[in-house]
Amino acid sequence: MADHKIFAGPRVRRVRNGLGLTQTAMAEALGISPSYLNLIERNQRPLTVQLLLKLASVYKVDLEELQGDARGGSAALREVFADPLLSGEIPGDQELIELAEAAPNAASGVVKLYRAYREQAKRLSDLAQLLAREGHETALAGARLPIDEVRDVLERRSLHFPLIEVAAEAFHAALDPADGLEAALKSWLRAKHGIVVRALPVHVMPHLGRRYDRHSMRLFLSERLSVFDQVREMAMEACLLAMGEEIRAELEGLALTSNEAKRIARFELARYAAHALIMPYGAYLAAAQRARYDIDVLRARFRVSYEQAATRLISLQRPGAAGIGFFLMEIDHAGNIIRRAGAYGFPRASFGGQCPKLNIHAAFAEPGRVLVEPVATPEGASFLTIARSLEGPQAGYQQRLRRTALLIGCDLREAGETVYGEAPAPVIEIGPACRICERQACLSRAEPPMTRPLGLDEMTAGLSAFDFQ
Repeated sequence: MADHKIFAGPRVRRVRNGLGLTQTAMAEALGISPSYLNLIERNQRPLTVQLLLKLASVYKVDLEELQGDARGGSAALREVFADPLLSGEIPGDQELIELAEAAPNAASGVVKLYRAYREQAKRLSDLAQLLAREGHETALAGARLPIDEVRDVLERRSLHFPLIEVAAEAFHAALDPADGLEAALKSWLRAKHGIVVRALPVHVMPHLGRRYDRHSMRLFLSERLSVFDQVREMAMEACLLAMGEEIRAELEGLALTSNEAKRIARFELARYAAHALIMPYGAYLAAAQRARYDIDVLRARFRVSYEQAATRLISLQRPGAAGIGFFLMEIDHAGNIIRRAGAYGFPRASFGGQCPKLNIHAAFAEPGRVLVEPVATPEGASFLTIARSLEGPQAGYQQRLRRTALLIGCDLREAGETVYGEAPAPVIEIGPACRICERQACLSRAEPPMTRPLGLDEMTAGLSAFDFQ
């Protein structure tokens, strides 16, 4: 304690105010001058060991309370000021610590107000979904990050970009990858742009999957990436060079509002272009129809990953030559939604995608297994859902593997065109999301519906803590 200076001025002032004492009265009891106590309360002098003991004996103050820091309060404030609405207002943690230290009650009030704001924003989002299901579009807007703007735009429109598709088919034909696309891409990058592709070990490039060095004209790929992902990274770089105009034209069509959002969308379009190059539209659609949309057959045929093969199915919407209208959603272990997209936009109003009964959540318990279930919503819409876990980049020893789960779905009326619709299975009753779902006695309900009061009754107990009237 002797080596650690304790600046606890606001806490000393709260003790004094709580006791209704003046600085003169407290200073006299502690055996110091009022001016010295004033300096202590303004954090211009630290508390000495003798003063700490004196405070504890005279005013029965808990020493732990005086020595405690404000980092707990500052952590909650950090959550508040990380919001896009307030980002950049406070440059570092020190000011948050000072706020939590000097005015803990005010800091607690700010946190409570922010959490109430977040709850109201969530309720408004739920209300918007509820209204959308009834055919009423809303324009509820709030502070959003650029990534949120991009996701919202891509979720609402068809995931098909015709200019990129045409350019990708022409590029694939020009490459003529008779010996495999990987070799053809490496030869094209070297011959056309002098770029050499090299795979680097983890210790050389520990935090990146791909890096293009413009000075040495080398494209570095991490060995953490699977063979399929390495090919996609090469294809992305090649598409940005060969199909720049088409990507720019499609990017302008998204009408994004910020440069950061445009940068993020350009990356997404480059990934889309890479898939279109690896799995050319005409060849992939024909193969998908022959295989009855069996994703495992398609991944083997085109030498791609399950995720790449499934994602490509969503984009087969060329006028006059369209496939099934699939949609997809990817989540992590905690249920955070990583991406959503669809042939006609993600069906939020009819499908929702946030029901805990969906097989996408069960996919984590059975890694690598394809789970197929037909589902039905309260409004009568029915879908075929196909879910499987995905593994991220190769993890090293004592590193946790990144695992996500992918769900693709389509209208149940189209299930007969797929291999997944052959075996009959019981239909699972789902809802769009717990807060806007009114299914009674749901064992999986995680939240009460915002449209009904809770059915609290001392004489009876329902199957869920959130049973409602």
